[in-house]
Amino acid sequence: MDFLSDLFGNLAIGFSVALTAQNLFFCFIGVTLGTLLGALPGIGSVTGVAILLPLTFGMNPTTAIIMLAGIYYGVMYGATISSVLLNTPGDAAVVISAIEGYPMAKAGRAGAAFSMNALASFCGGTFGAIMLNLGAPFMANAALAFGPADYFSLMVMAMLALAGLAGDNPVKGLIMGGVGLLLSTVGVDIGRGVLRFTYDSVYMMNGIDFLPVAIGMFGVGEVLIQVERLHKIEVITTKIRLRELLPTMADWVRSRFAILRGAVIGFIIGVLPGAGATLATFLSYATESKLTKHPEDLGKGAIEGLAGPEAANNAAAAGAMVPMMALGVPGSGTTAVLLGAFMMYNLQPGPLLFKNNPDVAWGVIASMYIGNVMLVALNTVFIPAFVSVMRVPQTLLMPGILVLTVVGAFSLNNNMIDVWIMIIFGVVGYFVKKYHWPAATLILGLVLGPLAEVNFVRAMSLSQGHFSTFVTRPISLTLLIIGVLGLMAPYLRRAIGGMWSRRR
Repeated sequence: MDFLSDLFGNLAIGFSVALTAQNLFFCFIGVTLGTLLGALPGIGSVTGVAILLPLTFGMNPTTAIIMLAGIYYGVMYGATISSVLLNTPGDAAVVISAIEGYPMAKAGRAGAAFSMNALASFCGGTFGAIMLNLGAPFMANAALAFGPADYFSLMVMAMLALAGLAGDNPVKGLIMGGVGLLLSTVGVDIGRGVLRFTYDSVYMMNGIDFLPVAIGMFGVGEVLIQVERLHKIEVITTKIRLRELLPTMADWVRSRFAILRGAVIGFIIGVLPGAGATLATFLSYATESKLTKHPEDLGKGAIEGLAGPEAANNAAAAGAMVPMMALGVPGSGTTAVLLGAFMMYNLQPGPLLFKNNPDVAWGVIASMYIGNVMLVALNTVFIPAFVSVMRVPQTLLMPGILVLTVVGAFSLNNNMIDVWIMIIFGVVGYFVKKYHWPAATLILGLVLGPLAEVNFVRAMSLSQGHFSTFVTRPISLTLLIIGVLGLMAPYLRRAIGGMWSRRR
């Protein structure tokens, strides 16, 4: 009973914060902008949150985080629009929507595909919000037992897992994470209190801010990539009438359990640091391909093949918020940017967030329930309006995004040095994207570097300089083992796949 009373009491606090006029308005702005960005091919949630983060400057911290979270899960809804009409996923997490949704659109069932996307996403997102509601405080309470060595190992685990799961080549992930850690050492040496790598620059005394780097890597880098691939977008011209938006009863029967399975798979995968929504959607699709009673429809517009992964990617987005809010460790590339946003507003995600800033923690969680309701309405009634956004010429869209990135970087400190850093990392981001290196691990290393260093110094001080403290503490050792397994995940997948193919 105490647990339930605390749970409902905390939710009451959250809804009292989220339902204020200001927070409702900016939650709506966030989910709308997220849907619009998701509809644009190639932008994605990481780039969207990084580009639009400067819009929150000057806001109340709670309002700012609510808006950014709305952009995050709003992209998951909107990205399906380009998948269905263009056969071009707006985000890596909606690749499956192109496989099943595009054939539906060609068959004149785009309306049913969009409404099923909205409803499955709502179910997945709401399930994820409920589990975030239940799981984050529990995980935060468990994390109170962590010592400095455990926290350091937790951050090592996050970086190793993200490096291993962000691509097929963990070495690239490790290199990018190492570069991020190197950048995080610029400024004051925490252990000795002296300046390092500043080269007598007053600006560098405070270190390199994550925001210009993130905007450059994801925003400017994406613009350069899109300009290189400049092409005219051809949208399937199909009239989407309101009466055609609701799926048929047969669609519901085929999809009902797929949505439930996708939501469960998505949340579990989302909680794992580094796994992300993309892995969740592929696991959901693989599950449905084994369980479907209509295997002949797969790849030709199987509604359950669309519904399951859509529920999974939205549940995964909520799941990725659990380790970020409870432990201060991002569960995905986008939550790495959100973690930086928390820190920018002097909020430290982790076990004490729910104690020291309950209005922020529970306000954000409550806003996810509200945001999902808003998104269902937006992605059913206003689909034709979002479709028209994709017809904006890229020759106009890309310069507009570029202007937004420059203004955002400059407004951080009203300093042109931030703009130059953004431009430099924009060029780096172009080559990183072109040659398929994981940019998210660099951002994660930059954001977690100072925290990892603080806990490393504390752990070494408490152990009198003995490195054995990281392997003699059970929690620390367990986290390091999980990190190594995450790093080895691509090799383990290939080995298991090879064994399976030989047996067949």
